[in-house]
Amino acid sequence: MVFKFLRAQNGDCTIIKYTDDSGTKRNIIIDAGLYAAYFDPATNTFGDLKTEVDDIKGNNQKIDLLILTHIDNDHICGFLKLFEMDTEISGFIRKVWFNFGKLIAEKIKEEENKLLTIKMHRPGLVSTGVAEGIDFEDFLLNYKFWQRELILSGQTHHLDDAKFEILGPTIPQLRKLLKEYQDKTQDDVYTSGTGNDWSTNVAAFIQEEGPKYKFSQDTSVKNGSSISFILTLKGKKFVFLGDSHPYPVAEALSVLGHTSENPLEVEFLKVSHHGSKANNNKELLAALITENYMISTNSMGHGHPHKRTLSRIITRNPDAIFHFNYENVREGIFNEADRKAYNIRARLTPFILFKI
Repeated sequence: MVFKFLRAQNGDCTIIKYTDDSGTKRNIIIDAGLYAAYFDPATNTFGDLKTEVDDIKGNNQKIDLLILTHIDNDHICGFLKLFEMDTEISGFIRKVWFNFGKLIAEKIKEEENKLLTIKMHRPGLVSTGVAEGIDFEDFLLNYKFWQRELILSGQTHHLDDAKFEILGPTIPQLRKLLKEYQDKTQDDVYTSGTGNDWSTNVAAFIQEEGPKYKFSQDTSVKNGSSISFILTLKGKKFVFLGDSHPYPVAEALSVLGHTSENPLEVEFLKVSHHGSKANNNKELLAALITENYMISTNSMGHGHPHKRTLSRIITRNPDAIFHFNYENVREGIFNEADRKAYNIRARLTPFILFKI
């Protein structure tokens, strides 16, 4: 069982590969980063996602589940490029999860928000300029792998040997997405706390965040709509949070019986929103026990991960291991004072292997 955290620029792209109890090789892809994760038009080069997809196809396997957690560019654009450039890919996908704008509006009986429409070039076109586009939702409707089901907090889904306990989003969060989303930008620069805080020492953050500290949650309705879940596979549990908001996820964990008094033990936590300080609070972190914290980003554009978040994790677990998929983040976020004061364990981790 292998978890690969692909280099997806400042985005997320995770691939899970395992062999089920019947001996069939399975593949799950969670998000796809920016365009360059699949193909970078600026350099005319293919990325790691293209290599992984070609390997799946070359071995006559399937993408058993493709999860698009939410509509931010740094999570979905690699998928758009995949569907545009690989005209055979539809034959290799079994199932897709994506809470689309039209689908949300239909299922919860609210007015559609036209700004949530996602456009893509017609398959086979590689032009990055203005070209005839189609709605991504209309494109997926042509295929049986998208079953138009809303993925919601409280649900449990089974796919072969894999179990998914959905932590988010909630219907109120999706309703808020429909009512409040405004297309200010094609990036997520408007979401959560921006700016690099790496020059501040861990000790200063820990001291500051005493009993009177007031946490400020991310206000992005896009991020709040993220699909987040507990994955149980081969008897082990893993948590993937997308860019989700911490309060609703902590509430979902509490409903399942997991709080600071009875935390859920997991192999690793895929930290929300690339380690943003506005998406990971102490309540959420206290509801989970793990040694391993996964953070995916090259830190370009938004200052993620925030050292304030990592300081909260150190407070929760002084023996935490931080896993990064970019060397500049691993090397740059902790300074000499941090390393002297704390047992900092920061690793470059492009993949994790579990031998079952």
